[in-house]
Amino acid sequence: MKKPLPVGVDNFEDMINSGYYYVDKTMFIKELLDLKGKVNLFARPRRFGKTLNLSMLRYFFEDTGDTEKNEGNQRLFQGLKIMEQGKEYEKCMGRYPVINLTLKSAKQTTFASAYNKIKNELAEEFQRHRYVLESGTMDAAAKSLFRKIADGEGEPDDYSGSLKFLSKCLCQATGRHAVILLDEYDVPLENAYFKGFYNEMIDFIRSLFESALKTNDYLQFAVITGCLRISKESIFTGLNHLNIISVLDKKYSEHFGFTEQEVFQMMEDYSVESRFPTMKEWYDGYLFGDTEVYNPWSVIKFLYDLYSDVNAFPRPYWINTSSNDIIKDMVARADREMKGQIEMLLGGGTLDIQVHEEVTYGDMHSNSGNLWNFLYFTGYLTKESEYFKESSVFLRVRIPNIEVKTIYQSTIMNWMKDFIMKEDFHDLYHAMEDGNARKMADILNGQLFRTISFYDNAENFYHGFLAGILSQSENYLVKSNRESGNGRSDIMVKSPSLRGRSFILEIKVSDSVDDLEGDAQKALQQIYEKRYMEELRTEGYRKIGCYGVSFFRKDCEVRFGKGQD
Repeated sequence: MKKPLPVGVDNFEDMINSGYYYVDKTMFIKELLDLKGKVNLFARPRRFGKTLNLSMLRYFFEDTGDTEKNEGNQRLFQGLKIMEQGKEYEKCMGRYPVINLTLKSAKQTTFASAYNKIKNELAEEFQRHRYVLESGTMDAAAKSLFRKIADGEGEPDDYSGSLKFLSKCLCQATGRHAVILLDEYDVPLENAYFKGFYNEMIDFIRSLFESALKTNDYLQFAVITGCLRISKESIFTGLNHLNIISVLDKKYSEHFGFTEQEVFQMMEDYSVESRFPTMKEWYDGYLFGDTEVYNPWSVIKFLYDLYSDVNAFPRPYWINTSSNDIIKDMVARADREMKGQIEMLLGGGTLDIQVHEEVTYGDMHSNSGNLWNFLYFTGYLTKESEYFKESSVFLRVRIPNIEVKTIYQSTIMNWMKDFIMKEDFHDLYHAMEDGNARKMADILNGQLFRTISFYDNAENFYHGFLAGILSQSENYLVKSNRESGNGRSDIMVKSPSLRGRSFILEIKVSDSVDDLEGDAQKALQQIYEKRYMEELRTEGYRKIGCYGVSFFRKDCEVRFGKGQD
C-alpha cells in the first residue's frame, strides 16, 4: 500500500501519526538553530508549506508541561533528518513554551468581524495554555486578565498586548523564554486592503507585533510567515533584530516548496514518473535563491490525480486556493503600457524590474514597478536572472509555468466578459445585418486594441472575445460550437424567430498580418465547403449570412458571404 497523499494536511502531528507521505523538511530546524535569528520573517507565496513548517517547529520545540505528551511529540521526529544531526539539536526538543498563532482566516468583510476573528484565535491560544493559571507564579490581576482574554471578554488593548503578556506568563511558569510562531501575518492586511479598512487593520497588527517582538524580554525567538515583507507601514518599526528571508535569499531556500529531486522521488514512489515532463511544465519554474522549486500544493494535487489515473490531465489547482484579487485588480487598472507588458509575459517574454522588497498593499498601484514586485513576491512571477546596476538589484522576471499562466488567462477572460457587458455593440450588429464586413472589422479592431490578448492559446482567446461580444445582443441567440469539436462552425447567431436573420461565423488565426485577408476568405470558403449552413436550414431558417473572420494579434479581417451552396 502506498502512503496516502497529504492533500490539505498542514498539521505536523496529523501528518506523521496518520501515516501520510511526508517530504522531510526537518533540516529547516537545523538551519534555524545554526543561524540563531531572533525574529525571522519568511516571505513565501501562498500554499508553499509555511503552515506545515510552523506546525513542525511547534511540535519540535514545545514543552507542553506534560512529560508523556512531550515524549509523544519527540516520537514524531524519529527517522527524520533532524535526528541524524547530533545531540546539540536533540536537546532543543521539548524545551520551550510555544505560542502558535495563525492569521490566515482573518478574511472578513468588515474590520469588526476580522478583528473578532483574530481575537478568537488569540483566545484559543490562551485556552491552550490555561495550565499556567495553576503554576503559582501569577498574581490575582494577571490571572484576571488571562481569564478575560481566554474567554474572549478582553478589551482591544488587552488583545493587542496579549502575545507579550502570554509569553511573560509562560516564562514565569516554566522558567524558559517563549517561542512565538506567527503564520500568514499579512493575510489580514491583504484582505483589509481589498475590503476597504486597511488603516484600521494596520494599527491593530502593529500594536500586536510591537509588544510581542520589539521589547519582549520573555522571547526566545520568533518565526513569522507571510507573502510580503511589510515594513513601510511601521509594523516592525525599531525591530533591529528582524531577519527577513525572502524568495531572493539563498538561505533556507529549499525548505518551502519541493525541489526537483523531491518531486521526482515522489513520482517514482507512486510509479507515475512517466508524467514528470508534464509535472515540470505545469508546476515548476520558481527560483528561491538559487534553488529550483515546485509549487507543493499543486504537485500533491496532481500526484493524487495521477495515482488514480496515470493519464490524468494537469489542472490549475493553485487558482482555487490562492487569492487572485491581485491579478483581477491589476487587469482592471492596467493602462496601455501595462497591457502590452502583460501580453509580452503571456507570450513567454521577460520583464526587467528593480527590486523593492518593502512593497506594500497601500502603494501597490503607485507605480508599475511596485506592482511587478508585488506579483513577483506573491508567486505570480518568477526570477529568471538578476543583476546589479546603479546601486540597485534588478530582476529579469517571467511567468513561472503553465499553471500560473492559466490564472492570468482566465482572469483576463473574466475581466473581458465584464468589460464587454458594459459596452454598446448596436453598431456591430447593424453592420452584421447589413453585410458590412469592413465596419465589423473596424469595430472589432477597436475592441482588440483596448483589451489584453494572449497568443499562445489564441484560438480560444479570439473565440471567447467574439462570442462574448455577439452574446450582448438582445435580439439574437448565440451558439458557440468550439467546445463540441464535431465539425460545426465556430459560432452561430440566430433570431428566436425562424423568419428572422441568422449568421454563421468561422474564425481563423493568422501567422502574420499579411495572411489576414487570405485567411478570412479561407474561413468563409470553409463554411461553404463543409455546408455549415445546413444545420440552420434544417431548423427552418432561410435568411442566412456567412462571415469569415481572421485575427492576428490586435488586427482583424472580416469577409461576408450569403448563405449559398
